[in-house]
Amino acid sequence: MILVVGGAGYIGSHLVKELVEKEEVVVLDNLTTGHEEAIDSRAIFVKGDLGKEEDLEPIFSKYPIKAVMHFAAFSLVGESVQDPYKYYENNVANTLTLLKMMLKHKVENFIFSSTAATYGIPEDEMISESSKTSPINPYGKSKLMIEQILADFHQAYGLNYVVLRYFNAAGAHESGEIGENHDPETHLIPIILQHLLGAREAISVFGTDYPTEDGTCIRDYIHVTDLAGAHIKALEALLDGSKKAETYNLGNGVGYSVKEVIETCEKITEKNANVIYADRRAGDPARLIASSNKIYEELGWKAERDLEKIIASAWNWHKK
Repeated sequence: MILVVGGAGYIGSHLVKELVEKEEVVVLDNLTTGHEEAIDSRAIFVKGDLGKEEDLEPIFSKYPIKAVMHFAAFSLVGESVQDPYKYYENNVANTLTLLKMMLKHKVENFIFSSTAATYGIPEDEMISESSKTSPINPYGKSKLMIEQILADFHQAYGLNYVVLRYFNAAGAHESGEIGENHDPETHLIPIILQHLLGAREAISVFGTDYPTEDGTCIRDYIHVTDLAGAHIKALEALLDGSKKAETYNLGNGVGYSVKEVIETCEKITEKNANVIYADRRAGDPARLIASSNKIYEELGWKAERDLEKIIASAWNWHKK
């Protein structure tokens, strides 16, 4: 039995949809940002909070949990700057409660959703796992703190873990049943598609004077189903004992500019966007591209879907 914490959220629900094909799954989610209808019906759903021992104890007592996958974090960079307490409480303190319960019940395998935000403003053209970590906001700092805690827990208590640092997750499940459904929406691709469906007046591009080919920021987009596949590879490596304490980047290894993303959305939807150009936002790096060579070499995983497939799957879901 695998416990998926935050399994009603965007990435968690896509992982659950893939994982139920291989394992029995129990999902814990408090539904503050997740959607119960997004959880695959084959999974057991428990509504509860990862920061409350009284919510966790019955799960660990009742089910033979052999690994925990942890997706339940607040993840809005701007909000984390305005309200750091909320981020350190949920992303750090509540995760410690979850880890405490794992130690108590001798559950030794943990997969953690981390983020490219742990790198801050990168010094390297291609970001590898050995690139310097220097987060510039409380969201990135909260994730890096857990990475450091996991390393200490591995040394002290024998907790085995895989940290997965995501770049820009995007797209929707090929079934069209689940997709990216945030409120408020802050991610570029769904914002463009909502605009092209008439739900937004225009889209804003922040900064056209970056040192990039077309002056707009470049980001690495990865299909959410590819992300789910990486989690399953990581889980298998923990369960078979071949990995004990690892960190991997998850990206496509290809960067797309904001303008390229808009143009690809226009091509796939056959609609034209109304674009407003605005000043740069503070703290936006010009270029964020992942090297995912390590996970390919060690676990045989690589992203299968390119930007067109990502956007086509998202469009299929948004139209519904």
